Amino acid sequence: MDLMETASGAHFSGLRLDSGKQLVSSSTPSSPHTPSSNNNNNATPSSPDKNRQPFVIGVCGGTASGKTTVCDMIIQQLHDHRVVLVNQDSFYRGLTAEEAEHVQEYNFDHPDAFDTEQLLECVEKFKSGQTVQVPIYDFKNHRRCSETFRQVNASDVIILEGILIFHDQRVRNLMNMKIFVDTDADVRLSRRIRRDTVERSRDVNSVLEQATIFLTVQYAKFVKPAFDDFILPSKKYADVIIPRGGDNHVAVDLIVQHIRTKLGQHDLCKIYPNVYVIQSTFQIRGMHTLIRDREITKHDFVFYSDRLIRLVVEHGLGHLPFTEKQVTTPTGSVYTGVDFCKKLCGVSIVRSGESMENALRACCKGIKIGKILIHREGDNGKQLIYEKLPKDISERHVLLLDPVLATGNSAGQAIELLIQKGVPESHIIFLNLISAPEGIHCVCKRFPSLKIVTSEIDAALNEEFRVIPGMGEFGDRYFGTDD
Repeated sequence: MDLMETASGAHFSGLRLDSGKQLVSSSTPSSPHTPSSNNNNNATPSSPDKNRQPFVIGVCGGTASGKTTVCDMIIQQLHDHRVVLVNQDSFYRGLTAEEAEHVQEYNFDHPDAFDTEQLLECVEKFKSGQTVQVPIYDFKNHRRCSETFRQVNASDVIILEGILIFHDQRVRNLMNMKIFVDTDADVRLSRRIRRDTVERSRDVNSVLEQATIFLTVQYAKFVKPAFDDFILPSKKYADVIIPRGGDNHVAVDLIVQHIRTKLGQHDLCKIYPNVYVIQSTFQIRGMHTLIRDREITKHDFVFYSDRLIRLVVEHGLGHLPFTEKQVTTPTGSVYTGVDFCKKLCGVSIVRSGESMENALRACCKGIKIGKILIHREGDNGKQLIYEKLPKDISERHVLLLDPVLATGNSAGQAIELLIQKGVPESHIIFLNLISAPEGIHCVCKRFPSLKIVTSEIDAALNEEFRVIPGMGEFGDRYFGTDD
């Protein structure tokens, strides 16, 4: 077990992850880098969250060692949108006309080939919770696409991958975890030849000739010396070493478990245990991407909104009380299960909440649904309320329906009305698609015993008290009145 030095200067036991061998737990560093949670309840609308920092992971290794494969496996297994990958290759400097003419003589494996200052600037923005415009590099023409960028939003985990990602101490100091992918030199060489001659199409007309040039010139003159001089020495900074790259599934699984621990729950779920966010998957993230797109058709907006609403409703129903029930199956066996909650009703906040009624009816046969209309009159903010509720609502558990929780004022008025009607606060479950932190604070502080179930917590409210990034006026978009 080699003694490694962390970027902060504290000593850390290097952990070598090798499938089939005993794993040695690493010791705790004297100054662990942990992402700080955001407990600031008074953040101004649309201001970046400077207290909440992402967990930054650096993944280094020799050329074609399998770094990107390892990163992709991690992200695929997590099925979580809060993890993004940024490649150091995006920060290659564009070649001058003279350098482009003699590209075979250019050393792409040297630290000077990268714009480290821009990389550092981007990582610092990530750490401060800002959206970053990551450059896109054209490997065929060896230049940056000046008018095209990849926008990377603030995320809980940022994975930085590259052959020299550990070279600059300033970049290393911004990392919370450093991984070195250790792969046999012969394997890396064969992969590099295939990538440079075929995948990046440096000369599609003569792959064999290019491979020969690579072996005799680039590998001997640039790639191997760069690995010996810059990449291999940076291995000492790694907290975790993964032999054999993507073939080492045990190591990848352990990394995934560690990242899941770092992701944990949303900070607001830690503050308010009565707030529940349905588990994020690529399917859910994809549906959010569609319904938030202002160019989507009304038909598609309704279709994918209904899918998300159904998931939220199903999740909300899971928080209702149940009783044990035994039934006899067609085989004559006894199955022990649970019985649905019988005393239940839905209440939609007109009119956006009405978009959630069909999903509730599809899940609960014959369910009663009431309505509450809240209207703000003039500048004095007076609330005019109309209600049509079941007469026995005080005896029921209530699913309150509104797709967007913004300031929480309307929701607070609706909840107050239900309580006045005799509904216990603990019998109310508020279902919505997206919630703003300000709305969650407002509702949970005022009604700590009810439950909030949402599919995503957005960043904040802007100066106009609209959810950001949000999805606009949901009712207008859903019912086709946004024109």
